Amino acid sequence: MPDTRLAQSARGVGDSALAARLGREIEGEVLFDRFSRGRYSTDASIYQIEPIGVVVAKTEADIRAAIEIAAAEGVPVLPRGAGTSQCGQAVGRALVVDVSKHLRRIKSLDLDNQRVTVEPGIVLDQLNAQLKKHGLFFPVDVSPANRATIGGMTGNNSCGSRSIRYGNMVHNVRGIDMVMADGAALRFGPTGGNLDGADPRYAGLVQRMRALDAREADEIARRFPKLLRKVGGYNIETIAPTGPDSGHNMAHLLVGSEGTLGFFTGIELDLQKIPAHRTLGVCHFQRFYDAMAATKHIVTLEPTAVELVDRTMIDLARDIPAFRPIVDRFVRGEPEALLLVEFAGEDRDDCLRRLKRLVELLGDLGYPDCVIEATDPAFQRDIWEVRKSGLNIMMSMKGEGKPVSFIEDCAVPLDDLADYTDRLTRVFHKHGTTGTWYAHASVGTLHVRPILNMKDGTDVKKMRAIAEEAFAIVREYKGSHSGEHGDGLVRSEFHEPMFGTQIVKAFEEVKDNFDPTGLFNPGKIVRPSKMDDRSLFRYPPGYRAEPLDTVLDWSDWGGFSAAVEMCNNNGECRKADPGVMCPSYRVTGDEQHVTRGRANTLRLAITGQLGRDALVSDEMRATMALCVSCKGCKRECPTGIDMAKMKIEFLHHWRRRHGLSLKERLIAYLPRYAGWARRFAALANLRDQIPGLAALSERWLGFSAKRSLPKWRRDAFLERRPSAGAPVEGREVVLLADTFNIYFEPDNARAALRVLEAAGYRVHLPVIAGERRPLCCGRTFLSAGLVDQARAEARRTIAALLPFVARGVPVVGLEPSCLLTLRDEYLAMLPAAEAAQLARHSFLFEEFLAREHKAGRLTLMLRGLPEKTALVHGHCHQKAFGLVGDVAAVLRLVPGLEVELIESSCCGMAGAFGYEAEHFDVSMKMAELNLLPAVRRAGADTLIVADGTSCRHQIADGAGRTAVHVARVLEQALA
Repeated sequence: MPDTRLAQSARGVGDSALAARLGREIEGEVLFDRFSRGRYSTDASIYQIEPIGVVVAKTEADIRAAIEIAAAEGVPVLPRGAGTSQCGQAVGRALVVDVSKHLRRIKSLDLDNQRVTVEPGIVLDQLNAQLKKHGLFFPVDVSPANRATIGGMTGNNSCGSRSIRYGNMVHNVRGIDMVMADGAALRFGPTGGNLDGADPRYAGLVQRMRALDAREADEIARRFPKLLRKVGGYNIETIAPTGPDSGHNMAHLLVGSEGTLGFFTGIELDLQKIPAHRTLGVCHFQRFYDAMAATKHIVTLEPTAVELVDRTMIDLARDIPAFRPIVDRFVRGEPEALLLVEFAGEDRDDCLRRLKRLVELLGDLGYPDCVIEATDPAFQRDIWEVRKSGLNIMMSMKGEGKPVSFIEDCAVPLDDLADYTDRLTRVFHKHGTTGTWYAHASVGTLHVRPILNMKDGTDVKKMRAIAEEAFAIVREYKGSHSGEHGDGLVRSEFHEPMFGTQIVKAFEEVKDNFDPTGLFNPGKIVRPSKMDDRSLFRYPPGYRAEPLDTVLDWSDWGGFSAAVEMCNNNGECRKADPGVMCPSYRVTGDEQHVTRGRANTLRLAITGQLGRDALVSDEMRATMALCVSCKGCKRECPTGIDMAKMKIEFLHHWRRRHGLSLKERLIAYLPRYAGWARRFAALANLRDQIPGLAALSERWLGFSAKRSLPKWRRDAFLERRPSAGAPVEGREVVLLADTFNIYFEPDNARAALRVLEAAGYRVHLPVIAGERRPLCCGRTFLSAGLVDQARAEARRTIAALLPFVARGVPVVGLEPSCLLTLRDEYLAMLPAAEAAQLARHSFLFEEFLAREHKAGRLTLMLRGLPEKTALVHGHCHQKAFGLVGDVAAVLRLVPGLEVELIESSCCGMAGAFGYEAEHFDVSMKMAELNLLPAVRRAGADTLIVADGTSCRHQIADGAGRTAVHVARVLEQALA
């Protein structure tokens, strides 16, 4: 029966009183509003349970206080890290205590013994980044290493791709500091047979656990699988005495306990030396069965990893812009399966020899010439990045049916792996579905997900039937039904058929000895609910999106709600590396300000779960406020969440209800009044020259007094050329000058014009007959949600450009956010054929030149410059479209110029965002992550290159350096 000891009493708790008490005694954030609780109601599983409230703990004292208050009020406590659990461990009707924002320090580092003690919220990649300078790393390399917390990995008994070499978390955790249900703080670790002098509370627990082990030793030996990958239940098999002193490590019992026994506050880990060398063989198989059958032979070569990538994952990865070029490099032909086989060690020649032995082995097995050998470290990293994104790649599948996690971590002996996968595939076919396969072939643990629609009651019934049949097959092979991702809500129910009633009772005894009142994360591992209780699902019976008259075209996703539901909560957007996504999360650490948090909030709002009119509420606006529309998620989110586009849709509905402020109107309508305003340039520019005016502009309009504004230029770029006429001999190009490069930085447009003409192109500057106002992409209107006005500008632009496009003349733009609007938002605003035709012929300035150079058509005579190095910051939209490399390629045409790219996220300006007083601090924090420190380190003789007007402004304000458009560099280099 489900554990309801505290869940029952929690229903009667006054949330406001509990929140008030927590607010008085907790240093961190206390979140009890409906929107925050909604954001914490899901993890990466199929479940959704709204918590009672959320505490974002700032200190260990916060954890102890939250536990004390919750216990006094009869409210369960649920520890939470990144919230990426796939089995429902991180959701429940409880007080969620989030450690991922603040509790992420290294507490101590013992280099002599290769050990480190950390707080539970530290992310694996961040830990390894700090250990790298010592030549050490923590080897449990889970796929979500860029957001997985050590606390969550410990609670889950995580394993990773290289467990065949390094083992699971339980083999690498040495000690755990844990707060008990009564507030006692105990240290669990190696414990000798003699308990004299031990803390009485600790000694009592040890004695009771040893008595349990002695009593159940025979049943444990009979029922526990003899496999590396067994993480179901509690690790009671680790209590058995080891060593001459008849002791054992009590911490090993806590690993994999999923926050049900106590709250981890410190974790001591054993470290390993970083291997000096690695080689990787990508083995191609035309039949999936053959790959599985070959695995048992491959492991005899003692690789560090053998990872499966199946045909479905290959095909889906090819549809994702960030992965397509990588996949095309390491996949040859159309294989049904790949095995990624890695060798690592201190001797490079030995790694190469073992790779050659792999080639020979597979040849002997009847698979000659099936291995692509990857010896370059960068190439290996790219391949592993695709594999590590396996889950999100699989979840990028469009449509109602998705690969569903519930049997995906079964482990079987390698001798049975091929037959197991074959039998399970037949089970899927029997129920009218198929499955996706990937991951840890080396240890017989494949991540297999049947494709089901969790909104469909019939498919939910199929889920249970498939689970029961799959687990029966696993038991037949003496395997494990839970091999990596833990138990949670989805697998705990199946412990009894796996382990038997006697062992399940022993699990309950462990729980009751550590947590007698059921305070911690009830319903997981012991006394669970049914795995198919649809009242606990993210898509319960009756789930549906409310009617919404969308302003953009969402048909590629199957509608707006389907686009939002593409978020599977796996949290790639929470990553901490210098990729584009997600800059607001990187500087706030808040679930509210990460792509996942916004997508969840949108989903809850449009399905009526946050109350009436939630989509146009102040809370929804606050949720979207720090989305800088960088489009990083468009490229880096493997499931295809396009939050920049979703923000436009949201803002459209917000504006219809709330209208525009004066500041918002000034920003949105800039292209329409700029021609008039530039006549008063001297007057308009006084704002940053006369003391006090900047402060007044902040008070009246909301533009930060700490930020200078763009300078109007009277000498605007308003050169006019006739519209398209008859074709001309030679090469033609259209230069589409945008509002910013016309009125604020006309030198960029003039430089681009001169460079294009020097390269032998006839340059057209398009106009609308009878109009003096330049063309506009509509970007400023889109940023305010004024889609109708943006569409009107788009129609003007298309009317002027289609005559050129119709005869194949390229359209070249300077400002990434403007030109790429033609390739992105236009497709969602305008008739498909016209928009698509324009999109195919639209290029950024540097993209066009790089394309022409690659084709051998660029005739541009350049000379060297005084500066010998160019430091390049890519605009977010350049990164989102994979175009930053073109900037570097074009700059390298300048003789003697070395080019370096800044690894950075958003500069923080994001159009008008960084000018606004309410966002100034966040804007600067984004810039300080990577961009501004890199610019400050650059020597005075280094060119700073940035194609975005906002990026150049941020660099000038934040680092006191002048950044230039690539067109200006090429102009200076013209011979």
